[in-house]
Amino acid sequence: MLASFTRATLRVAAALVGVLALASPAAGATPPAANCPPTAQAPSPDAVQAGMRNARDRGFLWRIAKDGRSSYLYGTVHVAKLDWAFPGPKTMQAFNASDTVALELDLLDPALQRRMVEAIAARREPALPAPLTQRLQRQAQAECIAPETLAGLGPMLQIATLSSLVGRRDGIDPAYGIDLYIAGLAHAAKKNTVSLETPELQLDTLASDPDMPLDALVESGLDELESGRARPLLNRLVRIWAEADDAELGRYESWCDCLKTEADRRAMRRMLDDRNPALAASIDALHAGGKQVFAAIGSLHMIGPNGLPALLAKRGYQVERIEPAR
Repeated sequence: MLASFTRATLRVAAALVGVLALASPAAGATPPAANCPPTAQAPSPDAVQAGMRNARDRGFLWRIAKDGRSSYLYGTVHVAKLDWAFPGPKTMQAFNASDTVALELDLLDPALQRRMVEAIAARREPALPAPLTQRLQRQAQAECIAPETLAGLGPMLQIATLSSLVGRRDGIDPAYGIDLYIAGLAHAAKKNTVSLETPELQLDTLASDPDMPLDALVESGLDELESGRARPLLNRLVRIWAEADDAELGRYESWCDCLKTEADRRAMRRMLDDRNPALAASIDALHAGGKQVFAAIGSLHMIGPNGLPALLAKRGYQVERIEPAR
C-alpha cells in the first residue's frame, strides 16, 4: 500500500518541509549522527548565474491557447537536484511570456506559510502504539532529522515528511523543489503569483482511508522506508522528469507498483483525478480573465485522459507539447 502512499504524499510532504524550513530556523538543524545526508545549501550568487547560464530544459511543458492568447502548463517535481532547479531556455521563454504564475501552493507567501502551520497544528490524529512511535523515531534519526522538525506532526505527516527526504543522499532534496524555485523567480520578477489550492485541501490528501486503519497505514509506510524501496522509486521518478521522458511518465501506473489494491486506487484518485478538474477550472478562469498563465504543477497531474492537458483541451484550448531544447 505505501508504494502509492509515498508518492501520493510526496507533494504535501515537500510543501510541509518547505514551510517548516521557512517558518522555523530550528527545523533545519541536524542532530549529530554518522552517515548523515548532505544538508541543502543555498547557492551563491555566482552559482546562480552559472546555473541559469548553463541550464537546460527539463520537465514537461505545454502551450495552451484560447481566445487569441497563450498560457502554459509546466509539469514539475517537488524534490530535485540543485542543478535541475534552473529553468532551461524554452521554459524560461514561456515563463517570461506570462504575467501570472500559478502554483499548487505558493510557499513563499507568508500568509500561506502561516495558514499551513496553523492547519497542521489543528489536525488531530489518534496516538500510535509505542512500537510504531519508536520505529518512527528511529527512522527520523536514521535520516538525521532534528526532533523539533517533526514535533507536533501527526503520524501520517511524519511518514510523509520522511518519505520526501529519502533521496537526499543522492542530492535530491525538497529544498531544491522545482515549484519552490519557480515561486522564487516569480516573486523576484514581481509577477502576479497565485495558489491554485489551499493548505487544507493538500493536507486532506493525507486523510486516513476509512477502510484502512491508521496503524496499518503507518506500518506500511515504515516498511517501505526501512526496506529501502522508497529511495530507488523516487530516483526513477525524478530521473524521468529530468530527462523529460513523456513515454515513461505516461507508463507510470505500469511500473510504480502503486495500484495493486482498491485502497491504492482510491489513494491515486484522491491525489490526481479528484483534484485535476478544479485545477483545470482555476487555470481556465485565470486565462479567461485576461491573464497569460504559467501554471507549474506536479507532473503526475499531466498524464492520461484525466490529466490537465486533456482536461483543458476539452475546455476548448489548443494544447501543444513544447519539446525541450537539446
